Amino acid sequence: MPAKRTLRKTVDERMLISCASGMGIVREEVWEDDAGVVARYNLAFVNPFLTSIDNGRVLGYDNAHGEHHRHFYGRTERVSISSYEALTTMFYEEVEALRRKPR
Repeated sequence: MPAKRTLRKTVDERMLISCASGMGIVREEVWEDDAGVVARYNLAFVNPFLTSIDNGRVLGYDNAHGEHHRHFYGRTERVSISSYEALTTMFYEEVEALRRKPR
């Protein structure tokens, strides 16, 4: 039986951000393997003033269930990513646009 891969949480951030519609939350969680490679991640932008769907999660990316996917206003779709760094850049650009959206 193969050895179980050990992951350690290297990022656990929660930031309050001002939005046109009211305060929002950006959440970033990252787990890396022993070689320092991102093995698991969760990025989320939550703003209950923009939506009540999915507990207020407006936008999110994660790789739960063995695949990369995007959450957007309650809908989920598979996505391809070239790197975690590229994904975080895209995520924060999307959050920047969404935080300007009025109610």
